[in-house]
Amino acid sequence: MTDNDPMLIKRTLAVLALSVAAFGQTPLVPPPNVPYGISISPDAAKKVAAAAIAEARKNNWAMAVAVVDAGGYLVYFERMPDTQLGSVEISQDKAKSAALFRRPTKSFQDTLAGGGDGLRILKLNGAIPVDGGIPLIVDGKVIGAIGASGGTSDQDGKTAQAGAAAAAAK
Repeated sequence: MTDNDPMLIKRTLAVLALSVAAFGQTPLVPPPNVPYGISISPDAAKKVAAAAIAEARKNNWAMAVAVVDAGGYLVYFERMPDTQLGSVEISQDKAKSAALFRRPTKSFQDTLAGGGDGLRILKLNGAIPVDGGIPLIVDGKVIGAIGASGGTSDQDGKTAQAGAAAAAAK
């Protein structure tokens, strides 16, 4: 068998899937076949942020919402009244992390929570292990990411998810 043997690859993927199922951890590899695309436009970024802000308002959460391009650079930012000032940079960091690693920041949170080898996440430069950062995937490509901060980890995640859903719906 060679390293390119289809059976070896299938077995490796099966072991990885079983490991994830058994330990509840998200693997630290980029999702397969999710390439980077052309970065999100400012108009599209505003629509994504508007959907996230609408979710936050609906739930009476004060949030900071950042939308970045595929390279993790800020395209649009909005902070709701009374949002803690610390959430400004955190929302941007979550968005950048999700864009650069092509995965939700919750995957880092879950891996870190598993302990053991998952503690290595703490050494990954730019990996934010808190829910609230989600890649924006349109037509099967990462065009940017959204980050939300201001509430609990779960509230941040739900706010960001509303924005990501708006991007996917085009």
